[in-house]
Amino acid sequence: MNFPPSSGHTLRDRARTPTDRELSEIPWLNGLDGQARERAEAALLVGDTPAGDYICRVGRPATYWFGLLDGLLKMSNDDSMGPVITFTGVAPGGWFGEGTVLKREHYRYNIQALRKSRVAGLPVETFHWLLDHSIAFNRFVMNQLNERLGQFIAAREIDRINNPDLRVARNLAALFHPLLSPNVGGVLRITQQELAYLVGLSRQRVNEALSTLADKGWIQIEYGGLRVVDLQALRSGEL
Repeated sequence: MNFPPSSGHTLRDRARTPTDRELSEIPWLNGLDGQARERAEAALLVGDTPAGDYICRVGRPATYWFGLLDGLLKMSNDDSMGPVITFTGVAPGGWFGEGTVLKREHYRYNIQALRKSRVAGLPVETFHWLLDHSIAFNRFVMNQLNERLGQFIAAREIDRINNPDLRVARNLAALFHPLLSPNVGGVLRITQQELAYLVGLSRQRVNEALSTLADKGWIQIEYGGLRVVDLQALRSGEL
């Protein structure tokens, strides 16, 4: 997939304070109250990033914990390390990088926008303050790490699947994860080319797989996106 050149400005340069609606789209914020919520709201920033821009780059220090409000992102290795491998996609409502932020490490992966996206960021220092002062925030991060572990175990299993239709099904299931992508709802706005890029198949082959899944009654293909009819079948069904 070819992307337009970067705008030359960082996401931080384009950052602004979030609107009330954007705050309502942050899943962990509603669990906070009192000083914890006030501190989080005061620290959060939101920025728009064009297709092709990187939110996180291999080797750079983690300064924010990021979440996707709108758009679509992909997590991958760096092409300097060999062929590019996509680890997972990030759909609306998904927050990512908490492991790196927890350890105050440098990123070991890239996060890139597949289309124009709106991203929220919480400074690392605020992240750690919330860990020290909020049980609700700790619970969210703990659940996030647990679900992320399950997601990457599933990703290893997907790599061994030779059936392209099942590869597409399992990758779709990951994008519709109710805890890791809570704002997707029943319909995911995604093009066949974007899905092909995440799955590692040609757009034509993805189109064939989607037709098969639709015939099985697992999904419905809608204008500009996909509706899940049977999430459990996407996760574990056989074709």
